[in-house]
Amino acid sequence: MKLVIYMYKKFFTVFFGSLFFFVLVLILTDLFMNLWGYISKNAQLTQVCSILLHYVPKSVWYSVPMAVLFSTAYMLSDLYAKNELLAVFASGISLIRFSAPLLVVALAMSFGLFFFEDNIVVPTYAKKVKMQEFVLHKEKSLNNDNIVVMSDGGRIVWKASSYSEEGMTLSDIYILFRNQDKSFDCLIYAPFALWGESVWLLPDATLYKRDEKSGFLALSPDEKHLSLLTEPPETFRNNTVNVETVNTREAREYIAHLEKAGLPSGEARSLYYKKYSFPFVVFIVVFLAVGLSGKTRKNVLIISLALCVSAAVLFYVIQMITMLMARFGTIPPLTGAWFPVFLFIAISCLLLKYAKT
Repeated sequence: MKLVIYMYKKFFTVFFGSLFFFVLVLILTDLFMNLWGYISKNAQLTQVCSILLHYVPKSVWYSVPMAVLFSTAYMLSDLYAKNELLAVFASGISLIRFSAPLLVVALAMSFGLFFFEDNIVVPTYAKKVKMQEFVLHKEKSLNNDNIVVMSDGGRIVWKASSYSEEGMTLSDIYILFRNQDKSFDCLIYAPFALWGESVWLLPDATLYKRDEKSGFLALSPDEKHLSLLTEPPETFRNNTVNVETVNTREAREYIAHLEKAGLPSGEARSLYYKKYSFPFVVFIVVFLAVGLSGKTRKNVLIISLALCVSAAVLFYVIQMITMLMARFGTIPPLTGAWFPVFLFIAISCLLLKYAKT
């Protein structure tokens, strides 16, 4: 028990110090990336400080895996360098058994990080993004152009030149109706459409229906088809959601909206799965740190930091590549989010196999 307490004391001392360091680096990076924008837009110091303060939880979320990786690798390497682990191994305790308490802490951190992200990181990061867009004059308009939307399970296809949020109107709109087997039923064209209380109103609309003898007939729209035009205005808005700024429930609802509208959902799905995969990186990096420890007895701090930064950069680069591949449909979204995790599990197991014990 004393050995576990001693190990936890050394681990958490380094962990909180390294966590502060990595958070500070991320916050300063965000500041310097937007510094010229703040200066050119005459942003107030209080506004900039508020933006950075709301970015702290997101920075903590990003930094925890790196801090765990560094603190574990440094602690074990330091114990190797001081020959303290030799006494542990001589008493019959293996490296993996000695590291088991750290695995318990890492597993608890993984679950904690998921709930921390879903309940604290998401709302604060969303506020940070909104405040930053306001300060930098990048507010997003809800008006939209060149709209194509599918509704009613693909039986109705909407195509409009533009949507105006001010009057909730669609201009130059074509509405294609399809039968149950997706065959052509009819087409409605209107110069503009106005949203009523629960249905779109189409003044001067024309319905085109196929006739076996005379080709297409131009008719007035019937109530049967007009009553189906209940797709809400939110569907036509420029309402692209950054999945990183919403919680898992809202992300699922947004993905369902994209699929209902027939829009690409690969990127949103991969970011949604990342919400579940990323926290478990904390558990994996302990295995990685155990495998990386003991590689040197000199310059323990520098070597541990270099190994951990290199491993973190490699992980994020691979994750960026797989997420881009998932976005463009090269690989499934689930693979894009989880492949780096399973790859580093394999690397950690390989390093652990050849670790000094």
